[in-house]
Amino acid sequence: MGNRLGSVDSARRHLLPGDRRLLGAGALLTGATAATHYVHAGRIAPFVVAGVALGVLAAIVGRSVDRLGNRLGSGTTGVVQSALGNLPELFVGIFALRAGLVGVVQAALVGSILANVLLVLGAAFIVGGLRHGTQRFTPEAARTPVLLLVLAASIVIVPTLSSHLGVAAARHEHALSDVAAAVLLVVFVLSIPASLKAGTVDDGSAPRAGPRWPLQLVLWALLGSSVAAAFVSDWFVAALTPALSALHISQAFAGLVIVAIAGNAVENVVGIKLAAQNRADYAMSLILQSPVQIALGLIPVLVLLSNVLGGATLTLVMPVMLVASLAIAVVVAVVVVFDGESTWLEGVTLVGLYVAVAASFWWG
Repeated sequence: MGNRLGSVDSARRHLLPGDRRLLGAGALLTGATAATHYVHAGRIAPFVVAGVALGVLAAIVGRSVDRLGNRLGSGTTGVVQSALGNLPELFVGIFALRAGLVGVVQAALVGSILANVLLVLGAAFIVGGLRHGTQRFTPEAARTPVLLLVLAASIVIVPTLSSHLGVAAARHEHALSDVAAAVLLVVFVLSIPASLKAGTVDDGSAPRAGPRWPLQLVLWALLGSSVAAAFVSDWFVAALTPALSALHISQAFAGLVIVAIAGNAVENVVGIKLAAQNRADYAMSLILQSPVQIALGLIPVLVLLSNVLGGATLTLVMPVMLVASLAIAVVVAVVVVFDGESTWLEGVTLVGLYVAVAASFWWG
């Protein structure tokens, strides 16, 4: 008993007030989501509460990995953080496919990429530009992830092109999607060593982490938030269709905007805060890493898992407007990143493009 109390006291000493608030919010929102799911609370409240809970749980995962300190090294920490940070989106995708909501999953995956390279990057440019004027970042560090994103998006788009162009491969969309998914995973695995070596930009722009947590506390936080994310994702998907019907929102818009943002909304704020602190290099690295992980990791994993989940099968044959939006977003990201500087006006344009794309899906 004494050892157990001692370990609890040790854990508390390593928790900042912000850490305690975040962990408490995660537990409270998980309980609230369960309550709204099992007790009749209307059609909208369960959906809203579950969406907020997903964002907070994703933030707990990111905070836990960050509090590992220098145990893993900056490069390994970044890879682990990106992988675990996509767990809520992975769970949502799995439960949505089991519910037959293929369109929502496709829109959410593309929407997650659009939200990062247009909305979040644009907001970071606006905030940083208004506070500090033209911000400059290391172009070489930003070009690698954005070029990987372009190449990954190109592979994702191939099955849709083959389907709409009516070539022979159009009759084998499932097989072609599986091949594209396998290629993406190979590229993802091959990119890991470079990510492990690259690490965080060491130019004073990277924020200093808080106090290092004991390994036991990190593992418990990761395990607890992952299990909670699995349950909350199931409840979120269950509340999705009734809420969309009550709010008169199309499934395409819900996937592209609401579901895409819910999984990593809190973490996206970090990139914007870094830009506001004039830490442009670190902000760019953080914001661009997420869409690359989604394109190279999350999308192919869901495509291949859908073959054995028992629900709907996910393919990469998507609506033309969806793949066109993806292509536009990644091309714009390349143009914006390659000069190594950003302005608030570029940010306004990026956010404006995101709003225009999102509006085009409002009606379905």
